[in-house]
Amino acid sequence: MANRLLTQHDYGRRIARAIALIAADPARNPGLEELAAAAAFSPYHFHRIYREITGETPAETLARERLSRAAGLLVRDALPVALVAKRCGYGSAAAFTRAFRAAYGTPPAAYRDSGGIGAPLPAPTSTPQEPGMFDIEIRHEPPLRLAALAHRGPYAEMGTVFDRLMAWAAARRLVGPETRFLGLYHNDPATVPARELLSDACLTVPAGVPEGMESSDGVRILDLPASRVAVLVFKGPYAELERAYTWLYRDWLPASGEEPADQPPREDYLNDCRSLPPAEWLTAVMLPLRDRAAS
Repeated sequence: MANRLLTQHDYGRRIARAIALIAADPARNPGLEELAAAAAFSPYHFHRIYREITGETPAETLARERLSRAAGLLVRDALPVALVAKRCGYGSAAAFTRAFRAAYGTPPAAYRDSGGIGAPLPAPTSTPQEPGMFDIEIRHEPPLRLAALAHRGPYAEMGTVFDRLMAWAAARRLVGPETRFLGLYHNDPATVPARELLSDACLTVPAGVPEGMESSDGVRILDLPASRVAVLVFKGPYAELERAYTWLYRDWLPASGEEPADQPPREDYLNDCRSLPPAEWLTAVMLPLRDRAAS
């Protein structure tokens, strides 16, 4: 039994190396031999093992990573479509346009020019309850035990960090219907250089998972305390989440009478980005608040 567990854990670590290779440069398309070598598996078996652990093929992982980064380049940097296509590994702007339209429901140029397909950013206001604003719920979150994988670099690259964390957790049978997936974001991307941004990809694990379960792949176990949080649910691609943060910090927080707590903001990913189109993705943006008695 012990040997079987060690083998499962080792498989997760090795598949995570293949995922890291895909993420290192989405403009490349690493071949079977290269991916199998990174994971130290025979090419005859690599694809089956990868699919069983990650739930998708390497080609699907690469396609998701390319489109996610493309959406960020379009909506945040407003780059020309041809340049985005080249940076994300597409052979032509036409091929990129077809792939992007199929996933996002709109051509990349229209997506860029409209500022995305998610909830629009409300105009500045001095009150948080005017029509057209995002809805805010203040609630108490229970303490959470998390498996976390740290990331240093652009937040747009967090997708494959979650993929690596999933490989680690799936090999240990730690993913189930009740598992929550969260991101902790430690810096403001508007003021900190992208290469220096710090974040954590996290998933909830049972309370019985020990703190000493850290792995050589950088996964660590951490505890979030019970928290009072302001929650904004955003519907749309992850590349557009910054507009929710803009309104939350620019308009809602100053007018709310609340004080932020000494914890990073977090995101709780409420549905499956692999099975739903980006327009349907739901993310709860959570701003930790001080308890009223401590304000």
